[in-house]
Amino acid sequence: MIIDIPDGQEPIGYVWDDMVPHIGRAAAAYSLSVYAHSNLGLREFEAARLRIAQINGCTLCLDWRTERDGEETVEDSFLEAVEHWRTTEAFDERTRLAAEYAERYAVDHHRLDEEFWERMKAHYSQKEIVELSMSIGSWLAFGRLNHVLGIDAVCKLPTA
Repeated sequence: MIIDIPDGQEPIGYVWDDMVPHIGRAAAAYSLSVYAHSNLGLREFEAARLRIAQINGCTLCLDWRTERDGEETVEDSFLEAVEHWRTTEAFDERTRLAAEYAERYAVDHHRLDEEFWERMKAHYSQKEIVELSMSIGSWLAFGRLNHVLGIDAVCKLPTA
C-alpha cells in the first residue's frame, strides 16, 4: 500500500472520504449508483464487472459478488467463465457481449468498430449500452484506483 493509513481507519473510507472528501464522496455516489439503479440483468452486469476486475487486478472487486433483492448472485463458477468469455458455454450472447465490451473498453477502446456495434445493437438497447458504458467506466476507474494505491488488498467487503 502506498498510502499511509492511520491505525484504526478503514483504508477505502479514509482515502475516499477523509483525504479527498469532495471528490471521494462524489466518486462513491457514482459507484453506488451503478449498483442501486442498474436495469441490466445480473449476469450481464457481473460479466462486465468481473472482466474489469480481472483486467484491473482489484482484489476487492474480484472477491465481491453483486446481490439482487438480498439473495440472488451468480454461481460460484461464474468468475472462471468470465475469464473464458470467448469459449464458455455458460453465457448467452448478451452476457458474452458484456464481457467482450468490458475487455475492449478497458484495453482496446479505439478498435470498437462498426461490426462490434452492430452486434451490440442487435442485443442491447441504446439505453442499455449507455448504462453498461457508464458502469464499466466506474469499475475501470475506481477498481484501478484502489488497486494502484494498494488499498484493494487490505479492505473488507461491506456488509448490508
